[in-house]
Amino acid sequence: MGFVVIVVFLCLLNSTYYVRLAALIDAPGNLLTEIKHATLVEPHHFDLSRRNRFPSGEYQDNIVSGVAVWRTQIGKYYGLRAKIGVWAHPNQKHSQESGASISVGGKFGPMLSQIEAGFHVFPDLYNNSDVRFFTFWTRDGYKSTGYYNLKCSGFIPAKGAALVPGQAVGPPSTYDGEDHHITISLHTDPNTGNWVLYRDDLERPSFLGHFPKDLCPELNGVAPQVLFSGFATYPRNGRGPAMGSGHFPVEGERKAAYFKNMKIFDSNASAHDPIPSIMVPLMNRPDCYKLGDIPLGVKNSYLFYYGGLEGCHG
Repeated sequence: MGFVVIVVFLCLLNSTYYVRLAALIDAPGNLLTEIKHATLVEPHHFDLSRRNRFPSGEYQDNIVSGVAVWRTQIGKYYGLRAKIGVWAHPNQKHSQESGASISVGGKFGPMLSQIEAGFHVFPDLYNNSDVRFFTFWTRDGYKSTGYYNLKCSGFIPAKGAALVPGQAVGPPSTYDGEDHHITISLHTDPNTGNWVLYRDDLERPSFLGHFPKDLCPELNGVAPQVLFSGFATYPRNGRGPAMGSGHFPVEGERKAAYFKNMKIFDSNASAHDPIPSIMVPLMNRPDCYKLGDIPLGVKNSYLFYYGGLEGCHG
């Protein structure tokens, strides 16, 4: 399958304002109204494990996950968008997965519903270590549903889409060198209630396909939360893969992996900057995989860096 090539040089401007210090941002439209009753749920109330399934569909209870996530408090959300840096992991082993994604999700628990799209390296799924665009969904906490790409009915790709689930993308970014990214958005269609997926870094937004609104009953046109996630999965007693660039967020521009131009959609499919007071950081292995703050870069809107070294144990 052919490669999608994106070459963009990004410059982070000096003036930055941090989420933890910023006041509430007044967004036009009805975004504030829709989230004003959001309820904060502390991170320790959450099960931070990701999918525990192999591509065969067999449930695995010996797979662990490391996550570096900024998510919203529980409320009513209609989607999200982000510019995601693309990084390769050519030496990643089978039984390991590493990637970055945007997702809409239900309240965490045993019957979690989640719809997700992003980029990952997963040799068990593709039998190689290429960076691939992927989609994923579950409606029961990955127990009996948990499907990648087009392995089963769920995501319906658009004809002639600019990205197809499972497609290899590249070239990747290089440490302290060229920066490569792809921008994607996932939000509800106000007319149908379906979750529509777009690629947004081309001349104009390119429709990639949709998830039917009734695929996950808990996410029927609206989601309790949205998540911007870096992740890594590996065997419980094994060693973890690198996350992001394989470097910690403190290294910053052109060295650490990032999400930039973060946006949250309202019910009219209008995009807004995230409101600082509703964003919550989540890390379950901060000794291995770290998450940076969300500064406001004037050019790149709200952004954050994330990542960590390979070799995380346990």
